[in-house]
Amino acid sequence: MAFGRNPRMDSRRNSSYCSTATMGVFVALCLVGVWMMTSSTIVPGDMSSKETNSEMKHQISETDSKQFVDNQNDLPGGVIKEDTNSDANTSTDELDPDSNLKEIENVANESKGNDQAENGSKGDKGMKDAWDDTSKSQKYNDVNGEAEGGGANVEGEKSDSDGRQVNSGDEGQDKYSEQNSGEKNMETNSDEAANNLQGKSMEPGSDENGNNVQEKSMEQSSDETANNAPEKNLEQDSDETGNNVEEKNMEKSSDETVTNEPKKNMEQNSDVTESGMQENSQHNSDEVVKNEQEKQSEQNFDKATSNEMQQDEKYSKDENAEGQTNDKVNENQDDSGGNNLENKQNDQAMNEAFPDGAQSELLNETNTQNGAWSTQATESKNEREAQTSSSKGQSFEFTWKLCNSTAGTDYIPCLDNEAAIKKLPSTKHYEHRERHCPEEGPTCLVPLPDRYRRSIEWPTSRDKVWYYNVPHTKLAVFKGHQNWVKVSGEYLTFPGGGTQFKNGALHYIDQIQEALPDIAWGKQSRVVLDVGCGVASFGGYLFDRDVLTMSFAPKDEHEAQVQFALERGIPAFSAVMGTKRLPFPSRVFDVIHCARCRVPWHIEGGMLLLELNRLLRPGGYFVWSATPVYQKIPEDVEIWQAMSALTKSMCWDMVKKTKDKLNRVGIAIYRKPLDNTCYDKRKKSNPPLCEESDDPNAAWNVPLQACMHRLPINPAERGSEWPEQWPRRLERSPYWLNSSQTGVYGKPAPEDFAADYEHWKYVVSNSYLNGMGINWATVRNVMDMRAVYGGFAAALRDMKVWVMNVVSIDSPDTLPIIYERGLFGMYHDWCQSFSTYPRSYDLLHADHLFSNIKKRCKLLPVMAEVDRMLRPEGKLIVRDKAEIINEIENMAKSLHWEVRLTYSKENEGLICLQKTVWRPKEVEASTTS
Repeated sequence: MAFGRNPRMDSRRNSSYCSTATMGVFVALCLVGVWMMTSSTIVPGDMSSKETNSEMKHQISETDSKQFVDNQNDLPGGVIKEDTNSDANTSTDELDPDSNLKEIENVANESKGNDQAENGSKGDKGMKDAWDDTSKSQKYNDVNGEAEGGGANVEGEKSDSDGRQVNSGDEGQDKYSEQNSGEKNMETNSDEAANNLQGKSMEPGSDENGNNVQEKSMEQSSDETANNAPEKNLEQDSDETGNNVEEKNMEKSSDETVTNEPKKNMEQNSDVTESGMQENSQHNSDEVVKNEQEKQSEQNFDKATSNEMQQDEKYSKDENAEGQTNDKVNENQDDSGGNNLENKQNDQAMNEAFPDGAQSELLNETNTQNGAWSTQATESKNEREAQTSSSKGQSFEFTWKLCNSTAGTDYIPCLDNEAAIKKLPSTKHYEHRERHCPEEGPTCLVPLPDRYRRSIEWPTSRDKVWYYNVPHTKLAVFKGHQNWVKVSGEYLTFPGGGTQFKNGALHYIDQIQEALPDIAWGKQSRVVLDVGCGVASFGGYLFDRDVLTMSFAPKDEHEAQVQFALERGIPAFSAVMGTKRLPFPSRVFDVIHCARCRVPWHIEGGMLLLELNRLLRPGGYFVWSATPVYQKIPEDVEIWQAMSALTKSMCWDMVKKTKDKLNRVGIAIYRKPLDNTCYDKRKKSNPPLCEESDDPNAAWNVPLQACMHRLPINPAERGSEWPEQWPRRLERSPYWLNSSQTGVYGKPAPEDFAADYEHWKYVVSNSYLNGMGINWATVRNVMDMRAVYGGFAAALRDMKVWVMNVVSIDSPDTLPIIYERGLFGMYHDWCQSFSTYPRSYDLLHADHLFSNIKKRCKLLPVMAEVDRMLRPEGKLIVRDKAEIINEIENMAKSLHWEVRLTYSKENEGLICLQKTVWRPKEVEASTTS
């Protein structure tokens, strides 16, 4: 009998051995799969399949490094310190590596100590909680590329069972090419686990359904193994796997418990596992990383919200949850420091929480965009999408060429359109000096003058500029004896004189006030228009009397006179009084000045003087200093008589006629009436009153008419009262704004006005002045390309700058409000070139301008125009939709501009750019002009 039993026993043992081996292989493969899934979070110590995990971990770490690393060499110091902190909420979110491992260990040990016979699902739940706790402690810890897990483990290091770190020799080396070796190791791993399972009996708590018991035990064992992986080597891990299965499920004989059905299931599962392990493990790992990253980002956002600055408490400081807040100038970052944990931790300790300044104030601007900051995880699925997210399909390949124009470095597209000028039927009314814009804006770049250098700072620039920046001497030859401009070595100097004030503009200005004290420079009279300004010394010295002067002159034989003014830091633009209205609303200037401006005021029914009447505020003054006022030659006498008759018929009152004995010139001062009384008493309606349908505020490409508009009589209508004295008028809502009117932002007009002012004061003080690394000592000429109420300019009041407020022709007409505040500006269509010389402005500001422009014209010509107006080293600040910011950034990079700062919140963004001296080498075949 004994001989007869042996074959059956052997067969039974073989069968038991096969089933046990099969189950062991299945368990081992599951363990390896789970271990691979968690390898992006925890770096195992000395496991046989470490090559695969090392590769996955390296890929994730590399992705983070490329997306979040800051290369501080690309940013100016101010931006690095104040705008782009490389750490995100270090005090609240930084993790302790040892504490992470201990937490995982404690949870695992707790689960071990539970009563296994009580409820199998409780063990599952305990281990799942351990996994959740582990996941919650994991995050992309800083923007300098630190991997998940808070830096708990670094390649080349491993932790022992007590959480201490020990060297692993060559384990930290990359082994990406050893995939096949890793598979062999997994097979060996499976065999070892199978051998450990032989001869073990199942515990009393095992279920009679062997299949279910095995599934539960494998899940528990897998979780426990994953949590203990960093602490033990492969051999220990295999033994522990076998021991865990033994303790829980193997004390009963495997021959009695395991049925044929579980054998088949395990064999099938083993086959499926072996065939799909590589694909599923990688896929599941990516999913876990993504899901846990999103959960952790949300938790980080909630944590950071409680620490937000008082001005913006409802938004997150955590830069980890603000993937779009990274400075996009650092896209070409050096990843060499990505593996240096010590440097990263030092960077974290040195930098403050983010945002501050530019970042926090952006959130207050757009009331309609109050959602949480989007995270990098939700915006990017992988490294490639993250790196290309800024372009969103926009091409970086812009081909720039130099403009080919006879105007050379002084090219103004709408004033140098030679083809259009040649087709003019007449130039009698200076039509050739007016705007004639190309159908499409040029996309070429204006060359720089040879030896160009950064402009001299204000106020020194009022007295001298670099000769090579404006290398023109003709005006110095013709007007040098009148102290307009002189050449002095490498400088052009401006003695402060003019045709009517050879001995200095300041004496001339004071002489006017002495003759008429009511003019009260800087209090009663704040905004002045200077016609035929020359080099704008009159406006330049009115700054000393707290007066803002809009100066203009044509681009004519007085070579570059407006360019001289702008280079000096004095407001000016190129225009002529010809056949069209000037680009200003009606009744906005307190004083209009003409010092021998060579305008024939008296001809053609006084049409040109009537245009000044449209612009002059009721009760405002016209100061005329010209030879007809004081010379007795026949021509001058004739002009004087014609002017006297015209001004009388216009109801202007000549309040003063005086002589400046020092300069030996005469000055006549006229005042516009306050109401319609004089108009109604005239015996002759010449000049006639304009039709009621004629809108005096319509000023864009509107032909001149020889008529006068009636003055407002309603006390609530603009122009019926004089504004408050400066500077009170700057901050107070105009008297003619009432609550029944809806403001631009949807509130009642007075509230809208006040909210806009408060907003820009906060933006300027917290962001622009301190948060962008801008040296404001180098900023003088500023343009707000889309001014609304003039809040941006008002917020810069205490700075030594002036702001040209531009109201687009397709925007609400708020320019009268800007003038009422004691500021100035003009209308413009940004689908055309601006009437200024190249290199005119130090800073351009565009608040949601480009998204509006894009509805009507292409952005590329607009960007070329921005480049034309901006000086080298000048700044462009754009606030707009995120896709517009991306497009502007791409074009700026193609222009070789420096990206100083980028910041975005969902669909809103902010970017600060700096122009460089780069110019293309290739010249256009011909410039459309």
